[in-house]
Amino acid sequence: MQRLYWIPRLLLVVASGALLIVAIVVAVAPRMWNAANAHSEDPIVLPEFQPLAQRSYVYDADGNEIGIYELENSQPIKFADIPSDVVQAFLVVEDKEFFNHEGVNVRSLFRATLSNFASDAPQQGASTITMQVVKNDFLAGLERDGRYKLLQIQYAKRLEKEMPKEQILERYLNTVFFGNNAYGLQAAAETYFGKTAADLDFLEAAFLAGLVRSPSGFDPINEPERSRARWIQVLDRLVTEEIITQEEADFLEGDFLIPERVQVIPGRDYSRSYFTEALRNYLLNTSDILGDTPEERYNQLFRGGLRIHTTLKPSMQQAAEQAQLELPPTDEGFEAAIVSLDSQSGAVRVMVGGRGFTDENQLNMALQPRQTGSSIKYFILAAAVQAGAQAGDEIDGRVGCAFPSGDPNEPVFQINGGVAGFVGNLRDITARSVNCGFARLSQIVGLNRVVDTTYRMASSPYLYKGQPVEERKPVQPFVSFATGANEMTVLDMAAGIQTLANEGNHKEPYYVEFIDDADGNRTYTHFDPGTQVLDRDAALETVDIMKGTLTYGTGRNEGPLENDRPAFGKTGTQENNTNAWFVGGTKQLSTAVWVGNPDAYTPMVGISGFEFPRIQGGTYPARIWNSFMEPAHAFLPIEDWDDPAPPERANARLVLPGNECEKIVVGQSGGEVIPQEAAPEPAAAAEEFQVEPPATEPPAAEPPAEPVPVQTTPIVIQYENVPLGTTIAPDNLDPYAPLPSVALGRNIQPC
Repeated sequence: MQRLYWIPRLLLVVASGALLIVAIVVAVAPRMWNAANAHSEDPIVLPEFQPLAQRSYVYDADGNEIGIYELENSQPIKFADIPSDVVQAFLVVEDKEFFNHEGVNVRSLFRATLSNFASDAPQQGASTITMQVVKNDFLAGLERDGRYKLLQIQYAKRLEKEMPKEQILERYLNTVFFGNNAYGLQAAAETYFGKTAADLDFLEAAFLAGLVRSPSGFDPINEPERSRARWIQVLDRLVTEEIITQEEADFLEGDFLIPERVQVIPGRDYSRSYFTEALRNYLLNTSDILGDTPEERYNQLFRGGLRIHTTLKPSMQQAAEQAQLELPPTDEGFEAAIVSLDSQSGAVRVMVGGRGFTDENQLNMALQPRQTGSSIKYFILAAAVQAGAQAGDEIDGRVGCAFPSGDPNEPVFQINGGVAGFVGNLRDITARSVNCGFARLSQIVGLNRVVDTTYRMASSPYLYKGQPVEERKPVQPFVSFATGANEMTVLDMAAGIQTLANEGNHKEPYYVEFIDDADGNRTYTHFDPGTQVLDRDAALETVDIMKGTLTYGTGRNEGPLENDRPAFGKTGTQENNTNAWFVGGTKQLSTAVWVGNPDAYTPMVGISGFEFPRIQGGTYPARIWNSFMEPAHAFLPIEDWDDPAPPERANARLVLPGNECEKIVVGQSGGEVIPQEAAPEPAAAAEEFQVEPPATEPPAAEPPAEPVPVQTTPIVIQYENVPLGTTIAPDNLDPYAPLPSVALGRNIQPC
């Protein structure tokens, strides 16, 4: 009986233990339940899936893909477009029983735990594909504690009830990270194999599935040895599942080519360009096409999956890049920039910002303001013609002209260089690019009115009245306007020429024709009715005058186009030959070319390797312009503008009051001046001329008289500041306000 004494004691211990367990369960169970339901006591409601981030694509005017904008390389693909072999490869490696479990595979979890415990490295994942979708989409950022795992399990089970398996798998294959900025299967196929997901084979898909566990640890590009070790594990998995034999695995272990570099799909091996970078900046910072706030525009461009169809003409761009090579390379680093706009619409057809966009050379000289030299004169001419000037009106262009500058440090602005100049009509003064003539003309028109005309003719998101100074220096009414004191960009100059080529109707330069969203919906279409900046007759007259630059003026050596294609233009050379320009257009294209040193205002004089001793607008800039315009028009019809209307009045002499005076006779009497009441003070210094009176015959009846000595009578002539009117008031921007002038034949000279 004593041997049975232990039985009551055992029962007591068991009873005590049971009571302890019950007590623990009673105490702990509510806490566990609260933890499991900490997020809510209500039925589980899954958050909405966020839209998938997608790269945006850029297309040229012919529909060719020329660029992408992305932060993460994400290229969503429909499940129906993924080959079944590719899907099978991912299921074998990542979640064999995906189509059988309900979101959580307890048996698989237990098996994976044992497998990983018995191995030196993880062999199988503990999460199902559904759980990975939940982790990536719903639980990102949460602390990885017990509650996290419970939420993951609950969300996975709920997701399986609300969404078909195929949609869950599609979401997974579009969001899982593969390393090297590749998010989703489509991006991974491109990054590692240079192909689309539809072109992957089973083994390539299995290799990609093997990266999911640790994309950085198994990165084939940066960690090739670890990546190959992971590939061997994947092969072992395929052998275990009887997908391949051990012999095939042994062969593939060495024969399968592990990716060594990031690849792109053939045809997408484009690189960033001056145009695509200018477009990116325009969409983010200059335009509200993609949204009202910077954040909205940023997300749309880099994650919105947009299809952006642009204005760039690939054949013309290629012609421009080839034409740029007319400028020989030099040690000084001189470059050329080109912008060509569609004359009718303002579309940016060509943008060359330098010798080539690289990581080291990203400065786009097509958008960098530079001094213009005489090329800016066409704004003055257009403003003058709009105010009533005619091609036959004369103006004094003789060199040595001087004007008050308004600058106390340099009170007089004087032009002593450039073309010698002459008194001639506007047509010839323009063709020869006479500085003194245009310096006077700008003040006759009114410098503020010239500036206003410039803003209206060249208006764009990059140049407009009221622009913040920190964004762009304003165009100033400098006395030296005509010689290039203001800085303009190549785009600005092309925009102004477009206004003339389009008969006075200005269309702002633009990059984008239309945009579709990721679902194919049209979200933006460009529309610009234009602004009639100049009267059509004034624009036609200005174009007609500027044709002379190419036929007999400063651009004659390089500028005329083949087959007598009508064109007009203007050369420009900044002081000391630091910047050289040619701007001009046809009915179809308006093109500006700049040549200079992007880094400094370096004189282009005596440069080794250059054909010309001094680079002026009529040399390399005109040559580049011609070399581009010829092929760009190869398949375009030859078109001309209508002739300008006949003059409405007789040609006149344009004068600058206060700077030019009329020379008149004010008196004659033994050299003494007889004052005239109308003569204003002060009078200028007189010039004396000797006049010989006519000889007289003596009477026939009388003997010949002694010869009478010829006597001279001094005629005193002085400059009189006759009332010719004044230049337009600075606050009067009326484009039709008349110009001060006198009839031809009046003796007008500098005061």
